[in-house]
Amino acid sequence: MKLIALVPVRAGSKGLPGKNLRPLAGVPLWRRAVNQGLAVGAEVIVSTDIPEILSHPPEDGLRILPRPEALAGDTVPMDPVIAHALRAVPGPATVVLLQATSPLRRLRDIRAGLALHATGDWDLVMSVAPADAGVLKWGRLEGGAFRPLGDPGHPFSNRQSLPPVWRPDGAVYVFDADGWRARGTLACDRIGAVRVAPDSALDIDTAADFARAEAALAARGGA
Repeated sequence: MKLIALVPVRAGSKGLPGKNLRPLAGVPLWRRAVNQGLAVGAEVIVSTDIPEILSHPPEDGLRILPRPEALAGDTVPMDPVIAHALRAVPGPATVVLLQATSPLRRLRDIRAGLALHATGDWDLVMSVAPADAGVLKWGRLEGGAFRPLGDPGHPFSNRQSLPPVWRPDGAVYVFDADGWRARGTLACDRIGAVRVAPDSALDIDTAADFARAEAALAARGGA
């Protein structure tokens, strides 16, 4: 099965302009994701509207896919971006989606996701990080009624007694190309999870996030 690493990067960013070109420990965010895709043996496709990346010289294993303006806005969800990329690579493939704004993921996290997906038990595998279990106390308002997110007893439980909670961290998604084409979306019922360390799970959206990423990378020796 062909392995594709999809790296979606766009020019517009309100929180940190130009962030995908910004070097982290000397390597631009978009290039960090590309390097990780190449390191796990994937053909890397970068979907982008960034001129500096579009003019990148030819490179073995790397394909730069121009992204239409209609798919480059800050309100465009990921599904149409994936659809556009998969039209450029027809046929069967395993796809690993590597977002450039999650630069602290480790190669072992990607490999763990690929291995779990290869079992055939899951339509989608994604990385998850520990989260505050206090969210289980939350709910939705429907008219004048409070509807707990889960167990009706959770809003009245001590925080220490709540079960562990995990959040998608956006670093790794693995799925089958043909399966995605049939669904047309990442959303599905059979989702497997790869647990990652908290220091792998930072998503960069602001200058403060970038500073935290630099500090975290330095703390673990740059790896």
